[in-house]
Amino acid sequence: MRDTAPLLRETDFPALQRTNLQTLQVNLGYLCNLSCTHCHVNAGPKRTEMMSLEVIDLLLTYIDQSNIRRLDLTGGAPEMNPHFRYFVTEARRRNVEVIDRCNLTILEEPGYEDLADFLADNGVYVSASLPCYEEENVNEQRGKGVYQSSITALQRLNALGYGRDEALKLDLVYNPNGAFLPPSQQQLQADYKKQLFEHHGIEFDELLTITNMPISRFGSMLISKGGLDEYLALLKDNFSEANLDSVMCRSLISVDWQGYVYDCDFNQMLDWPMLIGVGGSELIGSDRKRPHLRDLLSSSLEGAPIVIGEHCYGCTAGQGSSCGGALE
Repeated sequence: MRDTAPLLRETDFPALQRTNLQTLQVNLGYLCNLSCTHCHVNAGPKRTEMMSLEVIDLLLTYIDQSNIRRLDLTGGAPEMNPHFRYFVTEARRRNVEVIDRCNLTILEEPGYEDLADFLADNGVYVSASLPCYEEENVNEQRGKGVYQSSITALQRLNALGYGRDEALKLDLVYNPNGAFLPPSQQQLQADYKKQLFEHHGIEFDELLTITNMPISRFGSMLISKGGLDEYLALLKDNFSEANLDSVMCRSLISVDWQGYVYDCDFNQMLDWPMLIGVGGSELIGSDRKRPHLRDLLSSSLEGAPIVIGEHCYGCTAGQGSSCGGALE
């Protein structure tokens, strides 16, 4: 796979600093039952990286010390980590909101038959990937049979109250199936709701549109097709300064499966470590060695600089893009 990281380092993207930390995003491992073409993690069934119980307990300690109120679990398929349920249960016991970034098909895999019930019993917010409401497009991006499996999983979640009960939030996530920006989130949401309800009786809360990042599997595809420069130009041409105030990296940290920390999930995949410090104080990690979560236990992040690159234009192009969907 061809690496875009060296091509993204030189940038004129505006400097960013951290504000108040609100969200702890944790990658529980790269193992996944799918291998999607847009996946910036390069996850798949053959990946073996998996977060240990020791790191998860360290994360719980950090949650206690930092008063984190939102835990965002991702992967791979985060549910395939053997300690997933322990982590969720402990976080919810602390009254922390838990987001499960679910690919839906995992709910239909052998051995995970009771997973949907577990999520509902613990009031977990499900953010589910469904790149289109049409079967052909989904299967093209994610694999044969994925669409029907996803529909079945959504119907199962609806039966438990997801998307219908205010306490059980179900959002869907759209990624473009190619090198273009997402359309209007509001209009696309209306289309999703109409199509999924009319054809499958499916209900959900919101649709979140996320721009494809020119890194990992998607970035490698752009290079192989000679389209990287054109895609980067598209992102820069659609830059919106108004999105700078609400980009997710200002209030979020991303933790990889070993416990190393990054400004966002995208920087994690580029292996660009975050800088830790306040104001003019010495920065842990300024020698580009990866700081670990344990380094944060006695550190404040507010005011620290954020590591930026050309890919950051992906979060500020058009309506903007974050793990919570469009920014505008």
